[in-house]
Amino acid sequence: MIRSITRQKPEEELDQLLDGLGRVFIIGCGTCVTLTHTGGEPEVKAMKETLSNKGKLVTGEMVLPVACDNLTAEALKEYGEQIEQSDVLLIMTCAFGVQTIARQLEKMVVPALDTLFMGKETGVGQFDEICTQCGTCILGETGGICPVTSCHKGLVNGPCGGTSNGKCEIDSEKDCAWTLIYSRLKELNRLDSMRKMQKPRNHHGEPSPGKFKLSA
Repeated sequence: MIRSITRQKPEEELDQLLDGLGRVFIIGCGTCVTLTHTGGEPEVKAMKETLSNKGKLVTGEMVLPVACDNLTAEALKEYGEQIEQSDVLLIMTCAFGVQTIARQLEKMVVPALDTLFMGKETGVGQFDEICTQCGTCILGETGGICPVTSCHKGLVNGPCGGTSNGKCEIDSEKDCAWTLIYSRLKELNRLDSMRKMQKPRNHHGEPSPGKFKLSA
């Protein structure tokens, strides 16, 4: 069972991520972010009002039962026309939900939240890291593919010099994360996102073990 703790990105950061994208479809989730009051139905409606007041056209909104579920694609089909009309999907879920939705749709995605800590059981007794919970999510600039977890070196400003034929120099069986990101952004006609220089990561931004307390 996944348990994701999230917090909403600063308003200034969201404004930058949505700059030039006038038509927005908002997606929330009915599990973890509903429990933490960061992406449930009330928060999605509040975000719609906020964006509308800023001159954005919200083509629609929905709260998925479970955004990180493999059945997400089926739930999204119901809103296909409204999603198609949008320039971008503003996703109020954990980073795993953002990545799951990004794989289902050929749409630019922007995460509205930062994920603080999260993991997933992928087999009996086996757990894979899905997100490092760095608190500085850049999925909006990388087409929904996380370079921090997908790249063995965690590089956030493009590939290293060792990538060869689209493969990682550390694991020749593994696709280079930045080759995947490039291909994804090219499909979306958003290659300009790769030109943005990411700041050095703060590896001590969130102490372990993580703690989160709902404000009164």
